[in-house]
Amino acid sequence: MNQPTSRSRPESIAVSPPDPLADAYRRWGYLLADLDPMGRIEPFEHPDIAEARATADAREIEAWRSLYGGKIGFEFMHMVEKDRVEWMREAIEAGPPAPDAHWILERLMETELFERFLHTKYVGSKRFSVEGVAALIPLLDSILDASGGLGAEYLYIAMSHRGRLNVMKSIVNLPIEDIFAGIEDVDPRSVLGSGDVKYHIGATGRYRTHSGRDIEVHLSTNPSHLEAVDAVIMGRVRARQERWGATGIERILPVTLHGDAAFAGQGIASETLNFADIPYYEVGGTIHVIVNNLIGFTAEPIALHSTRFSSETAKRVSMPVIHVNAEAPGAVWWAGKLASEYRRRFHSDVLIDVIGFRRYGHSEIEDPTITQPVLYDKIAKHPLAWEVYAQELGLDAATVETMKARATAGLREGQEKGRQYERRPVFWKLPEFWGRYVGGPYDPAYGVETGVPIERVREIAARITRVPDGFNPHPKIAKLLQQRVEMAEGTRKVDFGMAEALAFGSLVTSGVRIRLTGQDSRRGTFNHRHAALIDIRTSQAYMPLAHVAEGQAEFVAVDSPLSEAAAMGFEYGYSREYPDALVLWEAQFGDFANGAQIIIDQFVSAGEDKWGLLSGLVLLLPHGHEGNGPEHSSARIERFLQLAAHDNMQICQPSTASQYFHLLRRQALRAWRKPLIVFTPKSMLRADAACSNVDELANGAFRPVLGDPEANNVRAVLVCSGKIAHELRAERAAQGAMDRAIVTIEQFYPFPEAAVAEALRAFPETAKIVWVQEEPANMGALGYMRPRLKSALGGRHVSSIKRYESASPATGSAKAHALEQKALIKLAFA
Repeated sequence: MNQPTSRSRPESIAVSPPDPLADAYRRWGYLLADLDPMGRIEPFEHPDIAEARATADAREIEAWRSLYGGKIGFEFMHMVEKDRVEWMREAIEAGPPAPDAHWILERLMETELFERFLHTKYVGSKRFSVEGVAALIPLLDSILDASGGLGAEYLYIAMSHRGRLNVMKSIVNLPIEDIFAGIEDVDPRSVLGSGDVKYHIGATGRYRTHSGRDIEVHLSTNPSHLEAVDAVIMGRVRARQERWGATGIERILPVTLHGDAAFAGQGIASETLNFADIPYYEVGGTIHVIVNNLIGFTAEPIALHSTRFSSETAKRVSMPVIHVNAEAPGAVWWAGKLASEYRRRFHSDVLIDVIGFRRYGHSEIEDPTITQPVLYDKIAKHPLAWEVYAQELGLDAATVETMKARATAGLREGQEKGRQYERRPVFWKLPEFWGRYVGGPYDPAYGVETGVPIERVREIAARITRVPDGFNPHPKIAKLLQQRVEMAEGTRKVDFGMAEALAFGSLVTSGVRIRLTGQDSRRGTFNHRHAALIDIRTSQAYMPLAHVAEGQAEFVAVDSPLSEAAAMGFEYGYSREYPDALVLWEAQFGDFANGAQIIIDQFVSAGEDKWGLLSGLVLLLPHGHEGNGPEHSSARIERFLQLAAHDNMQICQPSTASQYFHLLRRQALRAWRKPLIVFTPKSMLRADAACSNVDELANGAFRPVLGDPEANNVRAVLVCSGKIAHELRAERAAQGAMDRAIVTIEQFYPFPEAAVAEALRAFPETAKIVWVQEEPANMGALGYMRPRLKSALGGRHVSSIKRYESASPATGSAKAHALEQKALIKLAFA
């Protein structure tokens, strides 16, 4: 591990031992720093500094002020870890390194002159220029150079739109003609109804550091929900690190670029920060960069955060914060080096706050003089960053012109080449582990065998119902394990919890890694899973599914933090880098998934359509109206069905344990990689009606529609899905009304029209077809199912039974719910 360099401290500091003045500057010097090129952040002298300064030597004051209150400021004394504080203090007081100033100047020139070229050639086109914080590119250069020297081989970048085109050019190293082809929007017909704007697109490439090392760069795609990508990139990095094993943390570096308004204002940024030291989420430290122009769309900092700096959110975890003036390139370079060394030394997060301005409006078509007239009058007269730095370096005009020519070489030629493209370029290359997986429309050829021989089922059951010698399970768990033994033997039916465990066990012993996360997912919200058993004497946890066989794939069940957006985003990212794993996120109640609606809308449902990127993420959403109130009833089937198009995902509601077993195995084993939305039961998890015989795991397969061979002399066919099917069967048995057939839709999307038509052809054409649901009329699958049933029936009329329309998915009274449900069921048999 590289330690701080042996550079000497300034003599004036070295001769004076630490004292109140030193402590005051270390703690509060950043408040005095000259950080804003536009002068909007006024330096502030903390009373501790004023008090210590009153009795100090002027020379000593100046030495401490120049170190801690110059163009760069450091916040690190708030950290509770003494070794981290001492490391930062020593690294800072060793003084800044001497950067390659001419090379940094060239990089600034390339950055800003590329933006100027775009500004003149594409007038009125949005590109979200990085001008005003152009030092971002030398900062990333510094991070890559230092991290490469410390063993990093891969860089994963999450960022929003500002500066993305320049990052593609200068850091990802995309061919310039590819970038121009994207800007020119060649072949627009290829993305009719799909695709995304140029400043959301991801890219992969190779970067050669200033010291000559190669680093593979992955720039993540991102929607306009600016911080949503933070959690996604963390999941991607975690998965890729796990692929590399023990060396993954050193080899794979995450860097997240934030806007100042978004970092302070968007909750998912804070949720993602919280992952920093949580097992199974930690990534060995992230380098965060706030690309800070001290403005939102049009809003000023006073409207955006309640603190002096937008970076205060970062202090929810223990990390140093480095504030730096975007027009002090040497200080920016130092910040990147310090951050890289700190991350490598402590495997912990660090934040760099690069403070500059925005040369144009939020986008180039906005007029910022309407809302900030004085500021933008000043900005209009302000030189470019490279011009400021060239003057600081004292370069003559001839040298500057030569450097400008190098910086702009190839732009016009690249533009012309890009215009000649006949097809839209693809900016990324998928890793080899994606080789066997496909997207696009479903093809029956993608089908797989999901049954497991009964002998193997029983062998797996024997392994997952045993505990190590000396382990003391809770008496209730001991009883559960015995019941699961009986399920495998066939003397008791298999419930959902056991079906899931057997599916998982069969997969990990076939080499399929499984990652299951969610709030309280180890036990399961409804006390049905018990993936982790707790010793009642030692509190030690034991995961039977992690010990099924020698050499098995990894199984982890993780209790996630109490959040949905970042937690789901993380798993989506993980699934992107581990397509050969079964990755599942479970909502505590299905309703709670709405806390992650941005992730569902922008990534899960639309990632393939917008970006051509696949995911096999499974969402387990407990669903069912059982009198538990508006927030614990509906997983909002209607919302997912509204998002369904072009076979972009699978939406299923298995009504029996064996159906769930085969559905999970199908998802893991087939090459068709699509998100799977599963509406899982609650009250039916252990209900006899929803349990299955063990031989159904060996001999069956997932069936998208369950017919009804028991009905006879059928006058009406009740088509439904989920829990209500069991309630209808119970009512039919009570009434002896076998003239009512009950057909269960197990897969809503892609809609199995042929299977539905075949199931319904078993009944007389005179039979009335009725869609039955427990959700209100304006919710559930009614609007989706009625026209599809009608199509499957060749145009026959389909009626419906449902609750009245409601603004809330369920009543808040358990007794009222019971009355509603009873009336609904009775109506089906009226």
